[in-house]
Amino acid sequence: MPLHIPPAPAPALRSVLAALSSPTAVRDARTPALQSVQGPLSPELPLPVHVLDHVTPVDRAPSASGSTPRTRLTGWRFVIRSGDRAVAAADTMLTADGWAFSRFFEGPYITATERALRQAESLGTAYQPRLLSVPELYMLTLWLHGDTEADASSGAPAPADILVPLAPAPPGIAAHRPHRVAELLPMIGLRLSPAPLLRTPA
Repeated sequence: MPLHIPPAPAPALRSVLAALSSPTAVRDARTPALQSVQGPLSPELPLPVHVLDHVTPVDRAPSASGSTPRTRLTGWRFVIRSGDRAVAAADTMLTADGWAFSRFFEGPYITATERALRQAESLGTAYQPRLLSVPELYMLTLWLHGDTEADASSGAPAPADILVPLAPAPPGIAAHRPHRVAELLPMIGLRLSPAPLLRTPA
């Protein structure tokens, strides 16, 4: 079933187009694939990037307690294509003056994101795709939100939403294995919880 890709804010897209047309921005990006490509480049597959701010012990079981994890929108990410090939990605960020270009980059998350999107299309359910980052674990997931008409810039993962960890995933978490939020969140919460202090024997 096709995914409902949310439209990116027009200023965010314009900032990426302006950066792509700037030789200085492309040169300073230091992404070999972007610098060496010949022909036109186009930003596609815009995805909002949300950050998981904090997981408390109560948040570990959202389906049981009714609580939800706290997230915040930090930017929009675009895949930069040359023809049918992804050569880089571009991030934008929200500033006091509105959406602005942040950086170009390349690496495994670009390929992993495309793979996860293909997986999502085969699930047979309509979703709104987003990205959810867990900075403390250096973890990025494809977040498949069940409300396809929701405002992509807000909201929190619902227990029935799907999270697909992108490769490379943290040790012990399988990349590209879809999880319900209610299943994966407890694993994340346990990893983020501080280890209990060991008492010194008397």
